[in-house]
Amino acid sequence: MSAIFREAAPAKINLYLHVLGVRPDGYHDLDSLVAFARVCDTVAVTVAEQPALTIDGPFGAPLAAEPPTGNLVWRALHALAEAVGRAPAVAIRLTKELPLASGIGGGSSDAAACLRALTRLWRLDPHDRRLRDVAAGLGADVPVCLAGVSAYFGGIGDQVEAAPALPSCPVVVVNPGVPLSTPAVFKARRGPFSAAARLIEIPYDVVALATLLEQRRNDLADAARGLDPAIDPVLDSLDAAPGCLLARLSGSGATCFGLFRDADDAGRAAARIHAEHPAWWVRATRLG
Repeated sequence: MSAIFREAAPAKINLYLHVLGVRPDGYHDLDSLVAFARVCDTVAVTVAEQPALTIDGPFGAPLAAEPPTGNLVWRALHALAEAVGRAPAVAIRLTKELPLASGIGGGSSDAAACLRALTRLWRLDPHDRRLRDVAAGLGADVPVCLAGVSAYFGGIGDQVEAAPALPSCPVVVVNPGVPLSTPAVFKARRGPFSAAARLIEIPYDVVALATLLEQRRNDLADAARGLDPAIDPVLDSLDAAPGCLLARLSGSGATCFGLFRDADDAGRAAARIHAEHPAWWVRATRLG
């Protein structure tokens, strides 16, 4: 039996996201601090006679109904195979635990996890430049997801730089169940552009991190809230939870996150929010 290589595809959280300007090609220059939560999709790969993609999990059905050629993990397989001169004779199983089109980089993280799994399957050098080149060609969030650790990203996501070590923070992530189109959110954004705001101080605990983040923002939040009114009650629910230090939209939404003083507060908040809004996707977890 062929070995199976599994990789987690964790949720990407934009702790802050500043839009710096628009480029001649219509894309936006960004500055963001990204962390990863301990909730994830899973990608498993194994040798097969022909390339194949199986999708399951609570959020898998819509993707399973679509042609595999449009899925980022399928594109990751074929792009890396071409780059390293191998046949894409691999079976992939994608288990979707994260909501779709939710601002936490699900598809990008899936593609990055697929690249990491293929690196192990094909015994490639994980520092091979071709991996980073393939990741950049798949989408703006894939390079930072490939790194899989807290990082800054700039440009359109292609400029990934190391961030200072962040404290492991209790966090509650909530999605109201309404997918949001990232291009639509960027198109709806109004107002002036922001400056880059990378951290000068290194936060030593979650309180210090929340204090620093309060001086920054998500420049897509107003546009996302205008497109999806369900975001406001999510933020209100997090804000009202005892022990919540900061509630904010992640990426282009509609997922929001709350940083909490301790794991017990986060757990109680998640349980209460789920009880009050059973249709929402709610998880208490940690960053890092």
